[in-house]
Amino acid sequence: MTSAPPLTDRATLARHRARARHHPNHADALFLHRIALSDLQERLVEVNRTFTSPAIVTAFPEVWAGFRTDAVLVPDDELLDLQPQMQDLVIHAMGLHWANDPVGQLVQCRRALKPDGLCIAVFPAGKTLGELRACLAEAESCETGGLSPRVLPMGEIRDLGALMQRAGFALPVADVVAQDVQYRDLQGLYRDLRAMGETNALAARWRRFTPRRLFAAAEAIYRSDFATPEGHLRATFELQYLTGWAPHESQQTPLRPGSAKARLADALRVPEQPLPKGG
Repeated sequence: MTSAPPLTDRATLARHRARARHHPNHADALFLHRIALSDLQERLVEVNRTFTSPAIVTAFPEVWAGFRTDAVLVPDDELLDLQPQMQDLVIHAMGLHWANDPVGQLVQCRRALKPDGLCIAVFPAGKTLGELRACLAEAESCETGGLSPRVLPMGEIRDLGALMQRAGFALPVADVVAQDVQYRDLQGLYRDLRAMGETNALAARWRRFTPRRLFAAAEAIYRSDFATPEGHLRATFELQYLTGWAPHESQQTPLRPGSAKARLADALRVPEQPLPKGG
């Protein structure tokens, strides 16, 4: 059996991330990380659980080290540096979208958790950079007569929500938080993506020189389709949150079909209506 080709060129991704750390706009461009960090802090308050052995999977420890000073920080390598059942909280922070095996990443997080430990993964997904993807595709089709992978494909919530179940988590939940950002021009967006370490690291990317006219055409399309009344360019970012618990016997489980002790009609105090024949 042949394995599927990798989505991400991990060596190129590592170079992009290393280069991003020296970018003058690096600190400001990590605004998505700061949004995710703040939101996760609020979510953990709502969980109302004291965690004593957290771990954070991240390529940017300079941001996430302040999330929990007692947290173990590990890079988002394909093989995570986590030991079985040593953590009661694992945060997979802003890297799952680049994983060649996202389910495998989540399985490793689950194995690192103690029973009834919590895992939360947050990463860009859904409509993230949808405007840029559409404009580059239209411009490239017009300028070259073809298409090449330029923006990382983003998973949809209906598909991503199943990842936690496939990884063996109990009580899985998936939700999305949207963030709209405005730029004066496409160069501003490109600059942020470089400073984030989020430029094209797709394994199937086009390795040849890209004509400058393609980017000029893309900006013209962007201004035509996605400009604000003030002339700024809108860019959508969606942060996907996946939450699940390591299985434990104390957790709630759904009842078996047919095991109910009372009829729904009695609980609602309404007459029970039989289904029509053949229905």
